[in-house]
Amino acid sequence: MCALVKLIDALEILKHPRSDNAPAFRLGLACGFTPLHFETFLRAHLSQRFPGKRVHLDTGLFGDLIGNVERLARAPEETLMVVIEWQDLDPRLGIRSLGGWRTTDLQDIVTSVDQAIARLQGSLSQASDSLPICISAPTLPLPPLFMTSPRQASSCELQIRQLVASFVSSIAEEPGIRVLSSQQLDELSPLGDRLDVRSEVQSGFPYRLAHASTLAEIVATLVEPSTPKKALITDLDDTLWAGILGEAGPEGISWSLDQHSQLHGIYQQFLESLASVGILIGVASKNERQLVDRAFERTDLRVSTEDIYPVEAHWSRKSDSVGRILRVWNIGADAVVFLDDSPMEVAEVKEAFPKMECLVFPTGDYKAFWTLLKHLRQAFGKSVVNEEDLIRMKSIRDAETFHSVADGSDSLDDFLQTAAASMQVQFTRDGRDGRAFELLNKTNQFNLNGRRLTKAEWSAYFEDPAAFLMTVTYEDKYGPLGKIAAVLGRSDDKTVQIDFWVMSCRAFSRRIEHQTLRQIFEKFEAEDVHFDYQSTARNAPLQEFLAGLLGTPVLPGYSLSMAKFSSKPFELFQHVEEIVHG
Repeated sequence: MCALVKLIDALEILKHPRSDNAPAFRLGLACGFTPLHFETFLRAHLSQRFPGKRVHLDTGLFGDLIGNVERLARAPEETLMVVIEWQDLDPRLGIRSLGGWRTTDLQDIVTSVDQAIARLQGSLSQASDSLPICISAPTLPLPPLFMTSPRQASSCELQIRQLVASFVSSIAEEPGIRVLSSQQLDELSPLGDRLDVRSEVQSGFPYRLAHASTLAEIVATLVEPSTPKKALITDLDDTLWAGILGEAGPEGISWSLDQHSQLHGIYQQFLESLASVGILIGVASKNERQLVDRAFERTDLRVSTEDIYPVEAHWSRKSDSVGRILRVWNIGADAVVFLDDSPMEVAEVKEAFPKMECLVFPTGDYKAFWTLLKHLRQAFGKSVVNEEDLIRMKSIRDAETFHSVADGSDSLDDFLQTAAASMQVQFTRDGRDGRAFELLNKTNQFNLNGRRLTKAEWSAYFEDPAAFLMTVTYEDKYGPLGKIAAVLGRSDDKTVQIDFWVMSCRAFSRRIEHQTLRQIFEKFEAEDVHFDYQSTARNAPLQEFLAGLLGTPVLPGYSLSMAKFSSKPFELFQHVEEIVHG
């Protein structure tokens, strides 16, 4: 979290507008209060977060939050930010309306809040189909309108809070909606320092400047969260457990409360949590492999050995171990966190992999340990967990088996013929496939052109009646890979234009890409397929595939005829099933 931005700093940031040639990024701010300084802070934070873009922030009408949501959802926005305060749910919960605070009014206020929430939820759910939405639930204190002492919660107050909590919990389940963490905001902006009564009464702007800055900063991070890290590599001795394995033996290491090593047990539990949502966990340790294997046999270990792969345990340099782990995972160093209790080992790995985040495990420092856990949750946090996340570790293990068996086979054709591969393909014009959208925006190696789409651009693509989305799900006897490929294109008579094509690196070497093309030719009875191809620094696997089909180096404007494709001497052995949803 960045340091608090003061108003003068925000104004200074906004004095430096972007070039007219910079791409525009259009956002809608739906709130019921006068945005004033909050808008200024938000523009400044967004400008810092999107340094290469011209940020356009559209706002609505004062006092009409729900109407603003509905209007801005129809505007050409890329993201909608919704900042809710109590008076948006019933004006009597604010201090600019004199609607009455009699005890006989309270139950009517509860009913009014319930009705406002129902309308708001309906509008948000509908809008989230076409654009991402970031929501901040009420951040200000309720006014002292209840009959009880401020130290005693009123039944009506609790009903109102329960209605809001239920609404936020429900709306957070929508895949296109992100909800601001009230706990994070509470840590950074104390409740008693948020409301500016004078400003609210005189101008309709309810926030003190510090709160406006903090809230704007957190909301800005929700607009486009940082890309989550994919993997964590951990040391063992005095990190995963307390004690030196080579000295204490497998029974002498500990991670429990009664042995004063609870932090290591909590750390194991945290790794188990990461693994459960598809984060890869590996081990790099200077140790005897036999002892490590025996230690992992202990039944009281809080993280399952099924969640840890690979394990590098020997006396070579840690950086050598880390390099081998990265090759097994086939991911970049910038997507990995390395943890070790030795500052020297951390420095050695950092020197070898400058883009990797390398951290010292704070053995015995309880406060630093708690800070570390929060930092790791920030680094690995993701909004959605899909099926492919849940099978990622197993698919990597299976891929190792697949490639080792394939490498030992005399013929790739013979090997693929016995792999019992099956593919499920689906052609649709429904743009609500979150996994396909994720693949397009994070896949690099098998990527037609490296282009990314915003949620709004993705939704707009399907407005073309000729547009289609093809997805591919794969499995063979070595294990399931899940949904691993997506093609976005347009069909016109006997011609198909492919604008986007991505495939997970886990699917390489199985001729899935060949079968994908065959299915496209057959589905649309196409005579020619045109590709919006562009070379990137990382899409060599895609380049090699296309060049192999054409027999020459691939260039922009690449086209392939059915006759040329059919003349290639490869065999395809997958059983293919087209999934049709009526």
